[in-house]
Amino acid sequence: MADPDEVRQDVGRFSLRSNLLAPASAERAFAVFTEALTDWWVPEYTWSGPEALAALGVEPRAGGMLYEIGPYGFRGDWGRVLTWDPPRRLVFTWQIGPDRVPVPDPARASEVEVLFVPEGPDGTRVEVEHRHFDRHGAAAEGYRKALTAGWHELLCRYLATVARNGSRPA
Repeated sequence: MADPDEVRQDVGRFSLRSNLLAPASAERAFAVFTEALTDWWVPEYTWSGPEALAALGVEPRAGGMLYEIGPYGFRGDWGRVLTWDPPRRLVFTWQIGPDRVPVPDPARASEVEVLFVPEGPDGTRVEVEHRHFDRHGAAAEGYRKALTAGWHELLCRYLATVARNGSRPA
């Protein structure tokens, strides 16, 4: 796992911001984030769980879904792509409620924006903002606090995956 100090976080009232320096081009950093979710996402953070999770994915287009594939072909959609702009920017809804139940109405879901900013020939600053926690209602503050630790773990795993795969072509 990556050094926890490599992921910096800033917590606001209704948002959470994290940033890290990935040892790869923006193209590669974007590709690992969107095409290799199963490699770095914590399987315990899925509905299927670690034993039954088959895959995680992102449909690569605005309007596409973020999803998991579980046992017997079960598919659970947990977000919708709002902006697909490789290798610079990805924005998606976070349609998982504080109780881990799907949030079908995107207007009641929080939102995640990921920016990939080149930092020299072999590095990319990855900025993640999870915002609009207020849309999750009364449990918003507790949910934001819980996801502060969750995003830290996810991004440490993401950084380790990029480091392992950084030199592969996008």
